[in-house]
Amino acid sequence: MPGSSHEALHRIFQKDPALLTRALQHVLHIPFPEPREFAAMNVDLTEIEPVERRVDTLLRAETDDGAYLLVVESQGQPDERKRGSWPYYLSYLYEKFRCEPVLIVITQNAATARWAAEPIHLGVRGCPSLTVRPFVLGPGNVPVIADQREAERDVPLAVLSAMTHGRGPQAAVILESLAAALRTIDADSAAVFVQFVDSCLADPQAQQMWRDLMTAIQYFWRHPLAEQVREEGREEGRALERAQMILRNLRWRQVDVPDSVRERILSSTDMDELETWLDRSYQVTDAADLFAEGV
Repeated sequence: MPGSSHEALHRIFQKDPALLTRALQHVLHIPFPEPREFAAMNVDLTEIEPVERRVDTLLRAETDDGAYLLVVESQGQPDERKRGSWPYYLSYLYEKFRCEPVLIVITQNAATARWAAEPIHLGVRGCPSLTVRPFVLGPGNVPVIADQREAERDVPLAVLSAMTHGRGPQAAVILESLAAALRTIDADSAAVFVQFVDSCLADPQAQQMWRDLMTAIQYFWRHPLAEQVREEGREEGRALERAQMILRNLRWRQVDVPDSVRERILSSTDMDELETWLDRSYQVTDAADLFAEGV
């Protein structure tokens, strides 16, 4: 299952390939033909040379107009290297499969969406030999689905809405509508969508709200994400207990602890780091020496 927003943003289309067609047709208004079927393909585009090239998600869509290869790239921020790799992906796929390749970039960031939408021109300035125009899905064009009935009509699109707008001002009502809509679909699919959304919520308040909403849905707690959440809670508890032990040692030894040192100790979640500081707390006479290099 995805452990990051990067994975979730493109793997939702592996879970529901038809969502990609709807996004092309209704969000980007591209006259993409209706697929009869989809097939997941190997994302590895590496050749014999020791240069690894790998796309995020690759789907083959069979339509009445022929087969298309849908290349989905999740993009967190501008990366000028993609101005070279994206044309390569499309050329390679066309040469290998003789199918029309379509590049779709998905992002949560408006500035990244604007960057990704810029055409890539290769060749003579003003008269390029090759032009690539990525299709971009992001917060500027993915619809905000903040109504429960609308979310129920197209749950995967509502999931995509939550994933791309999860840090915006309407995040709360989007998540509430989606939480209600998830009750209308099968539990296994809902559990997968729950994790996709959770992986994409960068705002801690929005993520906590989402997890609070999900506590009422029993299938969530049978899902691997639930164990991850519980383990995170246990790990945080162990870290906090260790941090408090360090502070007690220093207080017992009458070592003054500035606020900056106290904050650093209490904010750490690295158990190895905390163990090192705990050992040092029995010896140091200056609290700052807990963090000394090479001690």
